[in-house]
Amino acid sequence: MNTDEHEHVIEVTGLRRVYGGGFEAVRGIGFSVARGEIFALLGTNGAGKTSTVELLEGLAPPTDGRIRVLGHDPYAERAVVRPRTGVMLQEGGFPSELTVGETARMWASCVSGARPPLEVLELVGLARRTGVRVKQLSGGERRRLDLALALLGDPEVLFLDEPTTGLDAQGRRDTWELVQSLRDRGTTVLLTTHYLEEAEELADRLAILHEGRIAATGTTAEVTAGQPSRISFRLPDSYHLGDLPPLDALGVCGHEVDGRVVRLWTRELQRAATGLLVWADAARVELHGLDVRSASLEEAFLGIAREEKERVA
Repeated sequence: MNTDEHEHVIEVTGLRRVYGGGFEAVRGIGFSVARGEIFALLGTNGAGKTSTVELLEGLAPPTDGRIRVLGHDPYAERAVVRPRTGVMLQEGGFPSELTVGETARMWASCVSGARPPLEVLELVGLARRTGVRVKQLSGGERRRLDLALALLGDPEVLFLDEPTTGLDAQGRRDTWELVQSLRDRGTTVLLTTHYLEEAEELADRLAILHEGRIAATGTTAEVTAGQPSRISFRLPDSYHLGDLPPLDALGVCGHEVDGRVVRLWTRELQRAATGLLVWADAARVELHGLDVRSASLEEAFLGIAREEKERVA
């Protein structure tokens, strides 16, 4: 098998998943993930993320389409693919009476060529909790244990389903650094998360799912480039929106007023910001709370969802 660093270790083409009763959760999507890349699947609840990941993990066959993980069908050739992948589910469901150490050793006995359990527990910050029963762990510690067990087989491909749910800010940062270090060693990571900041921090590329289809894909910069930037400020009491220069002359493509707060959207941020500031300087107007920013992933995410709803309507 070609092990070139640009090899696509996950390839999805025309993927569909239809459940009993005819509900189509995944509607003909396609994407690829390169070796040593972190790829994030984003979407609202019901967008098709979990259905897609389950197919990639080989838990069910697709209704239609083609999946290849490390060059193999993950369902039909599960025995070949599974030893080379790690899976972190949203909830591990481990026996609550076992200790952390016992759970890790039990799981290691089921993994071919498993790493030393204490080694992976050290990686996720649980080495000092080996004698604690699973039922006594906090929610964040259980997520750390889930991640540790996914790493026991030193996987080439790692599936992470909401990996930092329940973690505090420091625990989330620690997990991000661990995932990035795995990527730097050549591990391919497919990530689902509701934390858009997490996707911005980790993902080399991402796809936003909406109602079973991919609405946008690419790097964070490529996805946000399609969304307008925002300028917001508070007008002095004696001024109104009509006192501003003509909005179309500023390159503004949308606006809203909430009391004294004005929000402008533009695809020409420098032009709009410069024109607004030149006007304010000439009029000797102070724009309180002035906030000028490019589109964030959150704004792109919400904008895509809004556009899709308008298109369907």
